[in-house]
Amino acid sequence: MDYQGKVAWITGASSGIGAALARDLASRGAHVVLSGRDEGRLAEVAADCGETLILPFDVRDNAALADATAKAIAWKGGVDLAVANAGVSQRSRALNTDMQVYRDIIDIDLTAQIAFAQGLIGHMAERGSGALAFISSIAGKVGVPMRTAYSAVKFGLAGYGDALRAELSQTGVSVHVIYPGSVATDVARNAMVGDGSKRGRSDKVIDEGIPAADAAAAMLDGIASGEREIIVAQGMEAGMGEMRRTPDALFDQVAAMVAGGYMKRMEEDG
Repeated sequence: MDYQGKVAWITGASSGIGAALARDLASRGAHVVLSGRDEGRLAEVAADCGETLILPFDVRDNAALADATAKAIAWKGGVDLAVANAGVSQRSRALNTDMQVYRDIIDIDLTAQIAFAQGLIGHMAERGSGALAFISSIAGKVGVPMRTAYSAVKFGLAGYGDALRAELSQTGVSVHVIYPGSVATDVARNAMVGDGSKRGRSDKVIDEGIPAADAAAAMLDGIASGEREIIVAQGMEAGMGEMRRTPDALFDQVAAMVAGGYMKRMEEDG
């Protein structure tokens, strides 16, 4: 994908990876749509991004999402790239974690991200072009202690993205699943602990992680070059991600099932 003149919509764009993606996309000539809950912080990001559209909403608000989707599509006649980036992390032992924490993280990090994509796949498939990118995590490749809920949703988001990619493989729409390792953001500080409250402090591994701007550049380069799995990590985390990387041949095999009429046969078989 050449980003020049394209419309890119990013959720979770008020800080961290989302904000870095927005600024990088704008520098590559894209028109950026920014979404998140904090309109003031989105405006700060927009100030660095030239012509933008700010669509603030809570990702769990279905009516607000539908309204934002219509506005994003109408802004310049379509959405070329959608990045499902909104989410919250976790720092708590499973034994000490309320079930409501699991429900909240599933709702924010998985269900809402699927809803975001579902609102755009028909539009992109009808146009015969577009790209969907899902921000998973190395914790979506390897289960990480203190992140049972977070690992569950990031594995789930990757599964949705992989299945969706196969379904859309004949439409001209690409699907990319991105697996960041530790990136220097507020992700740990904003993480939920066992009772659902905010942790309020960071991790050394996060503070010493990849600068958000560098991570965003690697992600966008991967999308532009057509990578289906994009691992953005360093050191041990990069090694874990590469050990669990899905072979391109397997993605090709599943896409070939679709080309061979698998979905039609399934539908006809009831």
